[in-house]
Amino acid sequence: MRKYKHITLGGIQQKVFNLVLIMLLLVVAVYSVMISYQMNHLTGIVTDTNEQQKGAITAISQQTMDAVIAGSLGSKTQMQAYIANDLFSDTADTVGTLGEYTRMLFEAAEQYSAREVALPNAALDGTGSVQLLTEAGVDLNDPAITDKIGLMGNLSELMLSLYANAEVDSCYVALPEGVMLLVDDHASSKIDAAGNVLSLPIHERDWYNGAIETGGLYFTDIVSDAFTGQYCVMCAMPIYVHDEIVAVAGADLFLDNMEAYVNNMDESSGYVCIVNEKGHVVFSSRNEGIFQVRGDSEAKDLRTLGNEAMATFVSEALTRNTDVNLVEVDGTFLYMTGAPIGKVGWAIINMVDKALTDQPTVMMAAQYDDISEKAVSAFSDGISHARTWITVMLAIVTVLALVSALTLSKRIVKPLETMTKRVISLGGEDLQFKMEDTYRTGDEIEALAESFAMLSAKTLEYVDQVRKVTAEKERIGAELSLATQIQASMLPHIFPAFPDRSEFDIFASMDPAKEVGGDFYDYFLIDDDHLCMVIADVSGKGVPAALFMMASKIILQSVAMMGLSPAGILQRTNEAICSNNEAQMFVTVWLGILELSTGKLTAANAGHEFPALREPKGNFALYKDKHGFVIGGMEGVHYREYEMQLVPGSKLFVYTDGVVEATSAEKKLFGTERMIDALNIDPDAAPQDILGNVRASVDGFVKEAEQFDDLTMLCVEYKGPTL
Repeated sequence: MRKYKHITLGGIQQKVFNLVLIMLLLVVAVYSVMISYQMNHLTGIVTDTNEQQKGAITAISQQTMDAVIAGSLGSKTQMQAYIANDLFSDTADTVGTLGEYTRMLFEAAEQYSAREVALPNAALDGTGSVQLLTEAGVDLNDPAITDKIGLMGNLSELMLSLYANAEVDSCYVALPEGVMLLVDDHASSKIDAAGNVLSLPIHERDWYNGAIETGGLYFTDIVSDAFTGQYCVMCAMPIYVHDEIVAVAGADLFLDNMEAYVNNMDESSGYVCIVNEKGHVVFSSRNEGIFQVRGDSEAKDLRTLGNEAMATFVSEALTRNTDVNLVEVDGTFLYMTGAPIGKVGWAIINMVDKALTDQPTVMMAAQYDDISEKAVSAFSDGISHARTWITVMLAIVTVLALVSALTLSKRIVKPLETMTKRVISLGGEDLQFKMEDTYRTGDEIEALAESFAMLSAKTLEYVDQVRKVTAEKERIGAELSLATQIQASMLPHIFPAFPDRSEFDIFASMDPAKEVGGDFYDYFLIDDDHLCMVIADVSGKGVPAALFMMASKIILQSVAMMGLSPAGILQRTNEAICSNNEAQMFVTVWLGILELSTGKLTAANAGHEFPALREPKGNFALYKDKHGFVIGGMEGVHYREYEMQLVPGSKLFVYTDGVVEATSAEKKLFGTERMIDALNIDPDAAPQDILGNVRASVDGFVKEAEQFDDLTMLCVEYKGPTL
């Protein structure tokens, strides 16, 4: 044996040293393998957990977006189809009424005397007038034709009434002899530059031949008006007497407003198109691909383009309200909903690019990937540092005693094992990894644990953001409830309104169709002798209409207090609103100023409904005043005002279109006649009771049907000056 410093070589001390060294090396080797396995296993768990969490976030976001699309796109499409169908139904009713009266006229022709009918007169432009048109070559001196023209003249008053009260741009009755009686307000379009009346090839027109061929009510496709060139749909029906065709009655419905709406759609919110019964696109805001509008000779049926999903969807949309469908068109996936326009057999289709709706999910996934990449990078750096540190520690442990090696290995392995178990246990609602004292080792293990904690916190933050999107609808509902209270407080709601004034009694009410509405009324004293009354209807519904309504109300009242006339008030208000009307909304307004000492009422009408007037001891009847253009529609508009003399006992009733257009479950309108009947249930009643009678009649008519429009009324009774 030899002694080297403090170690005896070849002796027990060396053997013990060798044994400890061998055991230490074995322990170090075993722990090294365990650490390597645990780190590799932990890396795999981190990768799998990231993918699972990313998938959960993406799925929740996509489900939320799908629910929003299904609710908003479907209801929007059905409302658009309802409005269009109502427009075509009104046209059909107008043609039906004209046809029935024409048939009765021809059946009892001997009971009517001849009435004179004039040729088109350009001086009557802007006013509905009865005009006589003929085909080329018709001899107006032929006694047989002269007699029929004189008989048709008895339809003049009816046609003028239908034109004034229906949503049509012209109505007409044509005879097989090539003669037509027509009512519209653009007589000059039938007169050439030389002052000669233009002829009309009646027998070549689609509406005339289509009505005779079908033997009943017939709607044409989109066509150009023979004289103005404007797009329109023509509705016609044949009239038979003793199984012989005697005339064809019809009406034109110009589609300028519908065309402008379609062509001005904001592509950031999707596209809309209208398809006729042939599957042809007649209007579209997407001017490319299969949705581009083409002429009759180039138009293609969307059901015959080889796209089975598109063909099935269009067929369903022509017959019923569809669910949200995902359809691939020209390599692009589109969310699509459709609803039929039943009266003409067409359909309206709304579509949104799926790539647009997927943007929030894609952005969220990209942000998650960025965070995950940073966390993985931090994890890799931690592993690299940990391995270097372990190597150094192993070298030190080799020199140190067995106890030091065991203590050091325990310090390294235990936090990793605890961390691995915690990461494996993550899942379901438990996604949060928290720092514990076990991980606070002051080295790479602590850095690794902090990386996990940061990744876990970010994951929970994004999951919480997705949940907040879902909760947003509930918050909006609460805000709409508050908006309803604010709007109600903006309108006069304390009655009696002026308990110290005996010259008049006034009452008003407003029931919005949604949480907030676009209708409003107002009344206030400009001075001791002048009462200003306003009722208005803003275009659109919901929150945008309510905001526009409050702005319009404030401007109207402010201008009225300046002492201007009704026409001046409307003109000044129109200038103020048009100067900053980026939303392109408008409002119809009736405004009157009552002079309390004399009963003189000065009023002006900006595209609003006709008022109803009741003289003492009489009944209510419509007062057909002159209408001006809507407020906010165009700058530079001048308004005309008119005067009515109220006497003690006179009552005036004004309202919005929500009253006359209240719709029953059978899709019938309450109408002006029913409103007048309701007013005359007790015409001597106080204004508050009169409004109650009208509302009760409306409720009894619509019953359980949903209210689609705001319902606003105002009634004032003039009692005379104070003696």
